[in-house]
Amino acid sequence: MNVLQSIAAALTPLGLLWTLLIIGAATFLHELAHFALARWQGVAVKSFSVGMGPVLLRRVWRGTEWRLSLLPIGGYVEIDGMAPVEEANGVYRQPTRGFAALPTWGKVAVLLAGPLMNLVLTIGLMTLTFASQGVPAPDRARIEAVLPNSRAGALGLQAGDVITAINGRDIPDTYTLNGQPHAGWESLRDTLATSGHKTLTVLRDGTARQVAFDWQASVNGVQQRLGIQYAPDVQPASLPAAFVTSLRTTGEAVPQLLRAFGGLFAKFFTLNLSQDQNVSGPIGTAQIVSQAAALSPWALVQVAVLLNLSLAFFNLIPIPGLDGGRILLVLVGALRGRPLTLAQEQAINVAGFAFVMLLMAFVVVRDVSRFF
Repeated sequence: MNVLQSIAAALTPLGLLWTLLIIGAATFLHELAHFALARWQGVAVKSFSVGMGPVLLRRVWRGTEWRLSLLPIGGYVEIDGMAPVEEANGVYRQPTRGFAALPTWGKVAVLLAGPLMNLVLTIGLMTLTFASQGVPAPDRARIEAVLPNSRAGALGLQAGDVITAINGRDIPDTYTLNGQPHAGWESLRDTLATSGHKTLTVLRDGTARQVAFDWQASVNGVQQRLGIQYAPDVQPASLPAAFVTSLRTTGEAVPQLLRAFGGLFAKFFTLNLSQDQNVSGPIGTAQIVSQAAALSPWALVQVAVLLNLSLAFFNLIPIPGLDGGRILLVLVGALRGRPLTLAQEQAINVAGFAFVMLLMAFVVVRDVSRFF
């Protein structure tokens, strides 16, 4: 099987469709937020495109040309006063109206609106998920499946059992391992990493029971498995409780996301194509969506949450060409008391755009290299 066949086998038509829909919706709402904040401040928006590349359909409505473009990836808005103005003699100059005439806070508001929209979508989708599916209980581990012919089956453990205590101690909400915080239910894995007598307190049909056994973590150098698939238990939650949990979960995810971006940049600068589970390219993303589509609609919602959160914070990285880079240039101009010259701004933006394109190419190459 060649590389193209391997890639095709990893994807599904339904997964590709859902990938385009999820990314398309996230990008559309991101650009719509830029559009709304510009219009709210009286700045004209020349065009709004859904998709990139050649324009298939166009219609002017309320002073904006709305476009449907060929490539169903991304989109853009042309806000008056953001691009250089061409004079009659073909010379370009800095714009003086529209976006350029806004105060610093107004410019930052327009640029910040897109990432904030993706962050709002992240929290909104997460709140909907928690309110509908329940809030994870970090101090309880629910057994989702017991593998056939496993030690867990011989001990009488069943799917649906909830582990509430280990070795007579209640599972804590969190614990620290190697300096990193973890949810308490994950401590079961570390408990089974050591040999000795173990006791699990299991809740089944409202009744607690003790499951005691002697455990060898490894036999002849082979790590032993108890034979269960488990996850945090979930408990019903009101809408306010779901909202608070989504805020806390988002806050906990941000440092992990920033570390993942840091790892990506480190690998980019060292041309390290080794794989990890933290950052996926377009093929990896489509593969994840394909797998989620085969599971449940809520799995797709979880993917949409991750994509929106990633899009929000990636765009805030202060690289010229991204929203964060544009905000940085606005703030530098405000501190200087005057904007950068056209030549300076163009040089910075070209360098930033080239960097982003190289980074994207690196991610794609790393993505494809998995199939060699």
